[in-house]
Amino acid sequence: MREITEQEQVRRDKLKEIKNPYPERYEVNYSLKEASKLEDGTTDVKVAGRIVLMRKMGKLSFLTIQDIEGRIQACMKLDLLGEEKYQEFKHNFDLGDFIGINGEVFTTQTGEKTIRVHDFTFLGKALKPLPEKFHGLVDQETIYRNRYIDLITSEESRRKFLFRSAFIRELRNYLNSIGYIEIETPILNNKPSGATARPFVTHHNALDIDLYLRIAPETYLKRAVVGGFTKVFEIARCFRNEGMDSSHLQDFTMIEGYGAYLNYEDNMKLLKDMLQTIIYKMFGTLNVMVGDKEVDLSGDWEVVSFRDLILRYSDIDIDVYNTKEKLLDKIKEEKLEIDSETPLEDLGYGNLVDQLYKKVARCHIVKPIYLTKHPISLSPLARANDENPNITDRFQLVINGAEIINAYSELVDPIEQEKRLLEQAKLKEAGDAEAMPMDYDYIDAMSYGMPPISGWGMGIDRIVQLLTNSENIKDCVMFPLMKPLNENKTTENE
Repeated sequence: MREITEQEQVRRDKLKEIKNPYPERYEVNYSLKEASKLEDGTTDVKVAGRIVLMRKMGKLSFLTIQDIEGRIQACMKLDLLGEEKYQEFKHNFDLGDFIGINGEVFTTQTGEKTIRVHDFTFLGKALKPLPEKFHGLVDQETIYRNRYIDLITSEESRRKFLFRSAFIRELRNYLNSIGYIEIETPILNNKPSGATARPFVTHHNALDIDLYLRIAPETYLKRAVVGGFTKVFEIARCFRNEGMDSSHLQDFTMIEGYGAYLNYEDNMKLLKDMLQTIIYKMFGTLNVMVGDKEVDLSGDWEVVSFRDLILRYSDIDIDVYNTKEKLLDKIKEEKLEIDSETPLEDLGYGNLVDQLYKKVARCHIVKPIYLTKHPISLSPLARANDENPNITDRFQLVINGAEIINAYSELVDPIEQEKRLLEQAKLKEAGDAEAMPMDYDYIDAMSYGMPPISGWGMGIDRIVQLLTNSENIKDCVMFPLMKPLNENKTTENE
């Protein structure tokens, strides 16, 4: 059994003195944010929140209550509440407790909007104390494990997650305004298709089959286009059993959208307008701070090919070193140390080019660029370029070294798609864990006919990380997955 601290025991003892420490409900007529903007003299103001500051004195006490969007000060006076009610407040309430108050708004001599309390209701006892002196959590791992405390104590965290919610809302509003329809696709898949990535495997007991957690919603969204949806999108939780670093998580949220009768250049224009519109609406500017740099997101964004970008930062021409063997020999000759979960010898040519780009070029990108002309083996679901069948009609939006959007003109030829997936299946059998498997169910869907399509995907966590200037992507995920602690040990805040 977990040990109870002395402070916790004191709080538990107070429960015995409180008639109903966990009431069913409390009727409010203003949020704390709304109440903080009311005119002086407004009466019968009913608000509720958590006590985060408190000064108990003889005949006059002050407290501050807070929720995710606002806070307001309240004033408790003996002569207004009466002796019994005032002592009830002084004896029973602690920092972290919830309270409902009813009173009149006024402004103190120091200019702080305050509610003069005429009545109050106990709404919930916090058995554990908040971090000492309300300085909040400082250890980063403890913050991730105990986000609920971080949200109580850190205004920055509250702003960040309110921003995330608002950003997702604006994404939906924008796409809805131009005719896109939101749908849902399966998280449990028979095939881990839609991207080149290592999947998570699970077991379905009722059907007695192994399944994969979705790595992308792509092939199901395209099935919806086969079924008649012209413009479709999904905000999807996805899972890729790969490495973890400051900009990658194994479980993450992304948005994917598909438009019939469009090509990748149409989506370059659409996505630039979408991001510039939303960012300007939220910030009032298109200049955002990334680290200690100000990045200008306005105007047109540079378009550069995979080949030209790699040549900009190395002496390797992928048009010359155009096979896996040639490129691998050149990488070894240049003595480039490339960190890859899959041995370089087991990667296909496209994934090897991608690893090279990430090593020599991506870290130099600050201003937004559209990276284009990816090798076809790196893009098994993308349409081949009409003039050069070795590359695809694809682009990635890269800002400050982070890949924000991946998009392309979709491959809609079922015969060519089957050929490419067979090649991917051979790579997977040869050891490339990120290669895609054969998916005949998807081929069957394509065989009923597909219009020209262009699709795109954007990591929600990563774009929020960029726009909130966060060092770690976990800072933008409310409850990131963490390795369990030994349950016999106590965490820092316990």
